[in-house]
Amino acid sequence: MKIGSGLARWLSTWTLIGGVCLAQDGTLPASFTQALAPLSSVALIEMPSVEAALALLLADPSPDKSRQFALPLAVGIDPAAAGTWERAGAERVWRLRIRSGGARSLNFGFEHYKLPAGARLFLYAPDRGSLRGPFTAQDNEVHGQLWTPIVLGEETVLELNLPAAAAADVELRLSRVNHGFRDFGAPPALRSGSCNVDVVCPQGDAWRSEIRSVAVISTGGSTFCTGFLVNNTAQDFKPYFMTARHCGLSSSNAASLVAYWNYFNSTCRPPGSSASGGPGDGSLAQFNTGSFWRAEYIQSDFELVELDDPPSQTFNVHWAGWNRSSADPTSAVAIHHPNTDEKRISFENQALTTTSYFGNASPGDGTHLRVADWDLGTTEPGSSGSPLFDPNHRVIGQLHGGSAACGNDLADWYGRFSRSWTGGATNSSRLSNWLDPIGSGAVTLDGLSLARVVVGPAAQLVGTGVRTLARN
Repeated sequence: MKIGSGLARWLSTWTLIGGVCLAQDGTLPASFTQALAPLSSVALIEMPSVEAALALLLADPSPDKSRQFALPLAVGIDPAAAGTWERAGAERVWRLRIRSGGARSLNFGFEHYKLPAGARLFLYAPDRGSLRGPFTAQDNEVHGQLWTPIVLGEETVLELNLPAAAAADVELRLSRVNHGFRDFGAPPALRSGSCNVDVVCPQGDAWRSEIRSVAVISTGGSTFCTGFLVNNTAQDFKPYFMTARHCGLSSSNAASLVAYWNYFNSTCRPPGSSASGGPGDGSLAQFNTGSFWRAEYIQSDFELVELDDPPSQTFNVHWAGWNRSSADPTSAVAIHHPNTDEKRISFENQALTTTSYFGNASPGDGTHLRVADWDLGTTEPGSSGSPLFDPNHRVIGQLHGGSAACGNDLADWYGRFSRSWTGGATNSSRLSNWLDPIGSGAVTLDGLSLARVVVGPAAQLVGTGVRTLARN
């Protein structure tokens, strides 16, 4: 099924009414609807110049295909010591403007976040665009942090609305402002090459479910990669999420993960055309923030986390299946987000080989699968961590790195799922105990999606697309 612009707009959980972007639950910040002080009178914090530091970061990326898009700036800000407080009926409103000159976007790390019932935190640009939130007490997590999606532009307004009696119960401390120096989702972005294929193109028709498992991610508010939801043998929709270890996630910063769902262009731009190498119209409005670290293995470059909240049912995501056999696939498909761009799909029509990372000899140390060259599409910085699927639509690895790009026939290497399965023989360095919690011994597992089935007056969610587990 070809996905057109109408469906792409419907997929977004954000709505524009009268030029104002409504939040996911339809609420607006109090300052949008009440007669509060003009924004020009709200306290402003100017971040220091970052020009010298940025010069060092704008160099070409390493062969490991991650990409830094923001410069982290340390701060220590809380509503008790900074910002402007006002009354709005029975509520109190706190606002603070933060500006970082020349930033393409800003995002924020609250390393101490705990809101009382009824409190709502919003972030938005001064023109009331790029509204993010509300973040509420439902976002209070065991790790005690909140890392936000990006807000476009060099200035962001932080606004907290809460019942007047609850003001003393707010525990909120902003510790990181991330200055976006590369565009993330807004022109003129660092665009992916024109040889890439939009996932809505006919070439993606057979891969509609798998496409929905893939997200573009940021870690630590500064590095972006790709990752994907992965199924487990309990088939209980537990939100396990895989990416590449070199993307920067770890046991110490897993809470900083932000995953953006359904970020794709609404039309098929012909591969090789100027349009395919130009700006897209994807939306970054659907996101998850925060995760708990589960496992990693440096040799095969995998990272497994568990999202601290399940993706919203409205996002219509998919849990990818997998294949942990050691057989080399006869062909492969990659789904990824090159250069923070909208989601793309690439095809390798020849057999892959088992090698070491950046090695050509087979089997090498057996940790990677080598894609000799892409027959349609490619990968680029930002594609790191993206899934590689076998002809049966099962994940066989995640992208580590390589030299492939539009205009060449060079190779890429993916950390082998089969090697990650046993990893370093501990629960924290392998996939097996997380993705086979029932001890089935399955060698393959197909993907899983949510479907809404009406039973009497209520709707229930059930799994679809589940097939038999294959065992040795």
